[in-house]
Amino acid sequence: MQEDARGDGRAAGPGASPTGPDRPFLALERELTVLLRRARASQGEMAREVHPDLESAAYGLLVRLDECGGRRATELAAYIGVGKATMSRQLRALEELGLVAREPDPADGRAWLVALTEEGRRRVGRVREARRARYVRQLAHWDRGEVAELARLLHELNEVAEK
Repeated sequence: MQEDARGDGRAAGPGASPTGPDRPFLALERELTVLLRRARASQGEMAREVHPDLESAAYGLLVRLDECGGRRATELAAYIGVGKATMSRQLRALEELGLVAREPDPADGRAWLVALTEEGRRRVGRVREARRARYVRQLAHWDRGEVAELARLLHELNEVAEK
């Protein structure tokens, strides 16, 4: 580690390792990078389990519909963080696979809601249950309170990232 001219322990240069209070943020960045890389790979596997022709990115959309029911395409695009054109393309592909269907919005007859079909709900439910069971096996040695705390902290992190 190189110290600056003041000798205050702060690392010099853009590629230097952080010291002191910044070390936890470096560890956080490193662990999130590994987690996100693994999550992307896992999402692709889960998408193929739902349907062999399903794009990886569409899995999160199906999970959202499974949890929240019918939603407008604009709301889904905002939640996922993609543009309207990308969302339209994904929804068209999901409709062609028979996993989602559009239905009139009862609150506004000019708008449409997108919802899982029964087949979509069955397939997504099967994959989500298998994923939950995998977490139970992998974290069997953890205290349930630790699992709950991890879920709480990840939820808080997701809320911060959403803003």
